[in-house]
Amino acid sequence: MTRIGEWIARSRVLILLVGALLIIPSVIGFIKTRVNYDLLSYLPNTLETIAGQDIMVDEFGMGAFTMIVIEGMDDRDIGDLEDKIAAVDHVEKTLWHGSLVDLSVPLDMLPKRIRDGLVRGDSKLLIAFLDDTTSSDKSMDAVREIRKIVGEKCFVSGMTGIVADIADLCLKELPVYVVIAAILSFLILEITTESFIVPIFFLMSIGISILYNLGSNVFLGEISYVTQALTAVMQLAVTMDYSIFLLESYEASKKQMPDDRYKAMGNAISNTFVSVLSSSITTVAGFMALCVMTFALGRDIGIVMSKGVLIGVATCVTILPSMILVFDKAIEKTKHKPLIKSLEKPSAFIIKHYKASLIVFLILALPALYGSNHTGVYYNIAQSLPKTILSNIANDKLEETFDMNCMHIIMMDKDLDTREKSAMIEEVQEVDGVKWALGLRSVVGPLIPENMLSDKVRSMLQGDTHELAFICSEYVSATDEVNAQLAKINQIVKAHDPTAMVIGEAPMMKDLQDTTDVDLKRVNILSVAAIFVIILFTFKSISLPVILVLVIEFAINVNMAVPYYQGIELPFVASIVIGTIQLGATVDYAILMTNHYLTRRLSGCDKREAVGKAHKASMLSIITSGFSFFVATFGVSAYSQVDMIGSICTLLSRGALVSMIAVIFILPAMLLLFDGIIIHTTLGFGKIKAGGNNK
Repeated sequence: MTRIGEWIARSRVLILLVGALLIIPSVIGFIKTRVNYDLLSYLPNTLETIAGQDIMVDEFGMGAFTMIVIEGMDDRDIGDLEDKIAAVDHVEKTLWHGSLVDLSVPLDMLPKRIRDGLVRGDSKLLIAFLDDTTSSDKSMDAVREIRKIVGEKCFVSGMTGIVADIADLCLKELPVYVVIAAILSFLILEITTESFIVPIFFLMSIGISILYNLGSNVFLGEISYVTQALTAVMQLAVTMDYSIFLLESYEASKKQMPDDRYKAMGNAISNTFVSVLSSSITTVAGFMALCVMTFALGRDIGIVMSKGVLIGVATCVTILPSMILVFDKAIEKTKHKPLIKSLEKPSAFIIKHYKASLIVFLILALPALYGSNHTGVYYNIAQSLPKTILSNIANDKLEETFDMNCMHIIMMDKDLDTREKSAMIEEVQEVDGVKWALGLRSVVGPLIPENMLSDKVRSMLQGDTHELAFICSEYVSATDEVNAQLAKINQIVKAHDPTAMVIGEAPMMKDLQDTTDVDLKRVNILSVAAIFVIILFTFKSISLPVILVLVIEFAINVNMAVPYYQGIELPFVASIVIGTIQLGATVDYAILMTNHYLTRRLSGCDKREAVGKAHKASMLSIITSGFSFFVATFGVSAYSQVDMIGSICTLLSRGALVSMIAVIFILPAMLLLFDGIIIHTTLGFGKIKAGGNNK
């Protein structure tokens, strides 16, 4: 590897040229990679709700819908407005009370529930059905066009509107995320490095690796907006250590080989590659654990971030050393005295009072575990957006005016007996929280002959093999009330037609909750097991994996318990991914200190001296890494208006600090406490005497 490193050093200009040229296809790939803003689309295709949605698109030409509250407009003007909305590309059908029967028919002839559901005073409800799925670009463009047509006096609600708002907000915020993370990371690097310009090269190298990663996502076809928003920030935070290690290794090699900087860099590249590759394995393992999730968003984040870490390693041993060598003289000229000269006294103080750290650990362990297991989680995607966003304003208006929040769709067999259909709808209408049910029989009612229904309504409700009924609910999606309502409706529907399905936004969110609840346990177990095995083989020890994972898991529980004691609910994605990411990304802090400790013990130091020297040798690196991780994510958490992004970054930033503190204070106490067990359960330490100075 040293020879390869030296070749890289001598080929620095060629490597920088190739690296610059690779930016071009990366930018093209980034532009061509579609971003998916609908998290519900990551549910498994085997679910009934997903299968039913596909049938609706294929048989009825309807994949999504939006509900429009119209105020202060007479029926003739609404008719004109309906024509304009119907003319929008990808609007398949429209529905309002004027669609059900001719306007010459008195409104009182409609069944009361239907009438009250579509007309309230001078407010009318118009539903526009789209011919594509909720999150498609076509559907989002259609909603944006509808908003332009209806103006400010009308309110366009529905999941597609929420997805469109997420897309617009993320597109506006994403560049700011990168700028904030870069600026704050730059400031931390200026404090912790010894050159004014080195941080620039660190950020340039990592920035290039981020571009490579984002560009290579084109082979995946699309990525989620959560993945895209987090990729740059996470990759910057996780791979910054690699750059710091390379520079430190190069500076040390230059002292040994002052006359040949190429050999010095070759040696540094070799050392960095071996150390960084072993370090990155734990991070990759954490991200790859997400790939086992049934909810495909985990696979999306896992693949992209694992790829990003490996690309970060590659650029760290190619692009960065080439930059450093090209600008070596400028780096030397801009060197300054380190702002943090020594941490010897704080380190000695921590080691001296290690028992206090153990007491704090014991006091906090149970409250942290309890809080972590009882932190509230929400699944309503609209809840992750500001109240002032257009879709949430419209949803509030829908609830305020029509006392409704969401709409379920019953998809039944077209040939089901008419009496069974009528009985089904009548029973569903009696379920708590159901405002009205709109099907062929319920629209007709006792006063209107069936032949008075328009062909448009017939084609909307009846296809070649299936018939639809729309169920209006006053309950909010992803709540216990609506989930209980759905359970009752499903029971009724299946009793009349075992092949029937209940689909829509709320049923999909219920599936989301059920799916991710299982995923959370699976991912956490797998990530802990994978990293346990990696540490086991790294140190050839049975006890050290237990101690290291215990320290980081304690930090994770403290981090996750904070929202519980704050009374804050987390978006479901944050609760799933944070434990895995924090474990994979910060267990390296513990591995670094443990490696130093074992080296000192093998060299003959007693346990107190070994832990003290290991702590002093690794403390600055851990602080630099922890604060780099913290600032890269904290700025985004403070700025983002999308709680799905902001909450994850808040947890990541706080998690970096908590893990850093746990490793600096609690790990050395654990090493001192369990030194005897470690020595007897680690290969290669048979002749080492356990214990030592305990003062």
